[in-house]
This record gives sequence, structure tokens and C-alpha cells, in this order.
Amino acid sequence: MRNLFDISGKTAVITGGSGVLGNAMTRYLAAQGVRTAVLARNETKGNALVSEIRAEGGEAMFLRTDVTDREILERNCRDILSAYGKIDMLINCAGGNMPGATVPPEKTIFDLNIEDFREVVDLNLFGTVIPTLVFAGAMRNSGGGPIVNMSSESALRPLTRVAGYGAAKAAVTNFTRYLASELALKFGDCFRVNAMAPGFFLTEQNRTLMTNPDGSRSARAESILAHTPFGRFGEPEELLGTLHYLVSDASRFVTGTVIVVDGGFDAFSI
Repeated sequence: MRNLFDISGKTAVITGGSGVLGNAMTRYLAAQGVRTAVLARNETKGNALVSEIRAEGGEAMFLRTDVTDREILERNCRDILSAYGKIDMLINCAGGNMPGATVPPEKTIFDLNIEDFREVVDLNLFGTVIPTLVFAGAMRNSGGGPIVNMSSESALRPLTRVAGYGAAKAAVTNFTRYLASELALKFGDCFRVNAMAPGFFLTEQNRTLMTNPDGSRSARAESILAHTPFGRFGEPEELLGTLHYLVSDASRFVTGTVIVVDGGFDAFSI
């Protein structure tokens, strides 16, 4: 019987591939024999990641991008196809937050910065939709494949403070489910569209919310961990098994789902 989890020889595009979570995903895919195209804004981090993957015998390339700019993404797509010939999977990992799109304890919703809110929605929602239109179009020409979006715990239930981010990730979840049906109805079972909803992981986007200047846990972090049955933050590597499942043939009949990886946070009540 063949190994349903074998993804070697595939080509993956991963946006936001130089971030904390994206970095772990990129390294893992490369270690499984996947050719990885890392798309991100930070050239220094992206090139360093690709150099390390190549030094370990993997195959990877870095392309600077803007996930809200279709023209740049289409140029990225042409470069990837020129280098690798096809695209087999897409992981939309780019995202982030801005201080003005949050509502800290000392402020109210009326202090929300609409421009920051709009930028957070652009980055998280349109930064998922536009790359999908570009890269899924290329995938269609080679038989389709899996698309994995990054949702969030804040998409499942409204969390305090992260007004813009939560709204944007809720929209990503809705788009994931919509797209799964839309592609299946129009193109059959060649595409699978799913999302991962990480719980609380320390990333560059949330570090200032989760830690104090001295590195200790913030009051918000303590509250989160008190509502997480595992009692700790997740490690980036703990997303990789779910990712592997979603991009492999092991999930061939799975589409339109959101898999929560959160140490029990969403299941817990008191």
C-alpha cells in the first residue's frame, strides 16, 4: 500500500514563509523533499532561510512579494513556474496585525484607527484571496492541489483587543469554506481548500501583547493560559503534522474544513 503522506517531489508556494510559523512550515516541507518557493517581504530573513535549506540538501527559492499586489504576485508565479515547472500546493501563511486595529484596555472601540483596521483586513483577507487567485490559476493547469489558509482562534470566537485581526481572520475562514465549494462545483475534486486555526503561539505579531518588556508573561498571556487546558503556548513545530495531513493525499476527501490546533482553548469553558 502506498504512503498517503508522501509529498516528496512536490512544489509548494508559501506566503509569509519567513515568519515564525511560516519558517517552521517551510523547513518542514523542504525536509520532506518538497521544492519550496518562499514568498515574503523580508529579503534578509527569506534569503537566509533559503540558504539554510539548500545547505541541508533541500531545494528552495526566495521571492520578495506583496500579497496584496496582484501584479507582483503574477511575476512571482512566472518565476516559480520558470524554475520548477509547476505548483502543486499553496500555503497562505502571510498575515499580521497593527496597534491601531486593536482596542487596548485604556481605550474603547471609538478610538479604533480605521486606516490600520483597513490595512489589517487588506493583509490578512486580501493577502489570502489575491495569492489564491494567482497561484490556484497556475495549479489548475497542472491538475490542481491543496490550498491551506491560516485562520485563527480569533476567528472562532471574538477575543478582546484584536478587533481588526479577528474580523479579517473570520473572513478568511468564510472564504475558505466558500472557495472549497466553489472550486469543487466548477472543477471537480482536483482542489482541496482547508484552513488551520492556530491557538496561541508566540510570534512577532503578538509578542508585545503576550510579554512584558522584561520578557515575562503579560496579564493577557496569563489569562490566555488559564483558559488553555494544556497550560502553555504552542510551539511552531506543533502545526506541522496538521499541515502535512492537509497537503498530502491522506486528506483527499477533506475540503472546506478548519482544523483547530490550540491545546484545548476553544473546547474549554468554566
